[in-house]
Amino acid sequence: MVDLCSHYRRFKPEIDLAVNEVMEAAAFINGQAVGQFAGELADYLQTPHVIPCANGTDALQAALMALDLKPGDEVITPGFSFISSVEVIVLLGLKPVLTDINPYTFNLDPDLVRQTITPFTKAIIPVHLFGQPADMDPILDLAAAHNLQVIEDNAQSLGSCHISHDNIRRRTGTLGAIGTTSFFPTKPLACYGDGGALMTADPGLAEKIRMIVNHGSRIKYHNELIGMNSRLDTLQAAILRINLRHLDEAIERRQQVADYYDRHLGGHPAIRIPTRSIYGTHVFHQYTITILEGNRDRIRSGLQEAGIPSMVYYPVPLSLQKPLAIFGYREGDLPITEDLCRRVLSLPIHTEMTEDQLDHICRTLLTLLDHEA
Repeated sequence: MVDLCSHYRRFKPEIDLAVNEVMEAAAFINGQAVGQFAGELADYLQTPHVIPCANGTDALQAALMALDLKPGDEVITPGFSFISSVEVIVLLGLKPVLTDINPYTFNLDPDLVRQTITPFTKAIIPVHLFGQPADMDPILDLAAAHNLQVIEDNAQSLGSCHISHDNIRRRTGTLGAIGTTSFFPTKPLACYGDGGALMTADPGLAEKIRMIVNHGSRIKYHNELIGMNSRLDTLQAAILRINLRHLDEAIERRQQVADYYDRHLGGHPAIRIPTRSIYGTHVFHQYTITILEGNRDRIRSGLQEAGIPSMVYYPVPLSLQKPLAIFGYREGDLPITEDLCRRVLSLPIHTEMTEDQLDHICRTLLTLLDHEA
């Protein structure tokens, strides 16, 4: 699905030099590169504060902790996503309220969000899924009207822009009270291990988050609140500085791959190619098609036999995951999500793909679709 080895070889001189500088300094925790990266990412996102941490899940947890939510408070988030956003809600004693999604963008449907708001709702976590922003204008309007906090899960879409109804462009992750992201090796901006970050325009929240990810302290051994130990290590920060410099180039290359898929797959009646919404730019963390006719799993097996990898994100709705049974969700509660979990299929997309590879993937997929018909 990705070619991390080729990517490393392309930038090997830059990355090796950056890593060697860290090794020579032997400042592996909170070394100079961490602060440098935080400042450079803040400049890229055009936001005042970026706080690095150990991973994207920690970023979500620290964000919720910073908002002083109380046990039993409700947090709205999509049922079609990775479990991390729900995991941290439950770990903090909060109640996840799972909502259905727009079947074309795979993101939160603001009309359905509106229907799930109760007097106990305190926050919304929209997930900018697969590289494309959620429809944030109505979500932010709902949050303002009901005094709710918005935490953006931007793990899959860093580098994308949200386009507001009045045509203002802002980077995803900078629209809500707090944005979070992950630097997992397959993400749009990636390191060579685990890493994450939070971003906010609120200086008070920024200071609190810095304490939370550092054992609740500003000064060593003087703890002001209960926090966590969540640090981006210096080696990863050094690698991220290199990859950030090439991020826009990488996004453009992914978009070119997506354009190729669109041209060669878009006319087939058995599939729906990814929708590109009017309210955002798509960085194509994933290229996810919807199988409208035929058996998705048989098609995936056929691709595998032809040596073509593919993935299903996500095969099980969060509402039907075993640990969430305590919240009473049943089959049929999220019909769009449940249907998509049987139909979605993600094709390889990364910066190192060749036209021969793309041609092989498209020809094989079209043959399999025609055979299913």
